[in-house]
Amino acid sequence: MNKATQVTTNEVRISYEHLIKPYANQAGAEEKFSATLLIPKHDIATKQRIDAAIQAAIQEGITGKWGGVRPSQVPIPLHDGDGRRPNGEPFGLECRGHWVMTASTKQRPEIVDTGMNPIIDATQIYSGMYANVCINFFAYFNSGKKGIGCGLGPVQKTRDGEPLGSRMTAAEAFGNGAPAQQPAQQYAQPQQYAQPQAAPQQPGQPRAAYEAAQVDPITGKPIGRVMGL
Repeated sequence: MNKATQVTTNEVRISYEHLIKPYANQAGAEEKFSATLLIPKHDIATKQRIDAAIQAAIQEGITGKWGGVRPSQVPIPLHDGDGRRPNGEPFGLECRGHWVMTASTKQRPEIVDTGMNPIIDATQIYSGMYANVCINFFAYFNSGKKGIGCGLGPVQKTRDGEPLGSRMTAAEAFGNGAPAQQPAQQYAQPQQYAQPQAAPQQPGQPRAAYEAAQVDPITGKPIGRVMGL
């Protein structure tokens, strides 16, 4: 059942994907399943639903965890991708022209395709793909900090997109499937030398002269007496 704090987006792009395996940003922190949603700024309808859901979550916070008092400033998870991150650093190029928001959950979210079939192949889930995502906003009060968080619900992959981050295909890694090149340095095979053969004795050639003419072409030394002559 839909709540005022719940939104199902139109198509968004997924970044910093951790939908298959939980992840913790800091050592010792609780691992969660998460994804950053890149919401096109031209999708005014989704943005309006998100704004309304955040306001509903703020009202729940006032009447609930915040004890009837609205904070003077309420941190929200939605950011302008053409601006800067909360830490002052600029967003990545893929965030330009988008609203940026990270949603997370302790439970592994259900992931389906456009036919509502579960996606089992983990290679089909990656940063850069497009999806419709169900999210829920909630008020928090942790360690003296108050604000609005975003919970991650089911994800419906709508289509593939150019991978973001360090994802690399085998073709990119190994040269489009071409066989590995041989090392540039080639080693010559050792030359094989045949056993020197004595030249035949010429007719009328004295034996002493014939034997003296038999010289090893490698060593330059006489081969010696040719046996059997």
